[in-house]
Amino acid sequence: MSKLTKLCLGAAVAFCLATPVLAADPTADTVVATVNGTNITLGNMIALRDQLPAQYKQLPADVLFKGILDQLIQQTTLAQSLGDKLTKKDTLALENTRRAYLANEVLSGVTAAAVTPEALKAAYDAKYASAVPATEYHAAHILVPTEQEAKDIKAKLDAGGDFAALAKANSKDGSAANGGDLGWFGVGMMVKPFEDAVVKLKPGQISDPVQTQFGWHIIKLDETRPAKTPTIDAVKDELTKQIEQAAVTAKIDALTKGAKITRTDTGIDPKLLQDETLLSK
Repeated sequence: MSKLTKLCLGAAVAFCLATPVLAADPTADTVVATVNGTNITLGNMIALRDQLPAQYKQLPADVLFKGILDQLIQQTTLAQSLGDKLTKKDTLALENTRRAYLANEVLSGVTAAAVTPEALKAAYDAKYASAVPATEYHAAHILVPTEQEAKDIKAKLDAGGDFAALAKANSKDGSAANGGDLGWFGVGMMVKPFEDAVVKLKPGQISDPVQTQFGWHIIKLDETRPAKTPTIDAVKDELTKQIEQAAVTAKIDALTKGAKITRTDTGIDPKLLQDETLLSK
């Protein structure tokens, strides 16, 4: 046997010894560690991984595997250290955690089933297909600190002053460099007093002084146009939340109406929620 062959075989043996032996056909019940007789299974690990934030799920598989197993081992040893010394608070907290987890699983299934291409199309059509397009506004303004300054500028405009020139000379915000031009905006994008004044104007008109939390404005409406109807892709997230909320509300309503619920909270002081000493009695 040549030295080269021996070296190759030696390397292969070393590789085999370094490679862990995998369990045949592992399942969720496959034991990956035992801590004082308590089994930790591959299923435990998978379930924990599923609960991790997305950024952790992007870690290399070997790093994540070790990290999750280490965590489960540590948690098991810590839990075992309590023995049977669970307090009433511990027991109640575990009940609440289980209840919340199961409720969330039900609602996750409800929302997943509710959001379909057909449901998204129906929600889009209901909100946008037959709706009258909203109006967008193209306006400019001059912003000053006091009402008197605003009145003085309005008087100059009424006397034929140039709006853009006065904005450049007097306005106290970033739009001054562009002659006060604010570009196009829709309803809901400006503070309410400003928006209310704009909506009342006709193209070419200039407002009286308008006060907002930013100061005093003189507003000129240049033009209006119908707002473009958004595409279904542009509002998909919004529609998804709408569908999910409706599905969750319907599910909860149906279950609570069909359940036999007896409330016996009458006469209990709401302030008792703050009394943690009850958990030790």
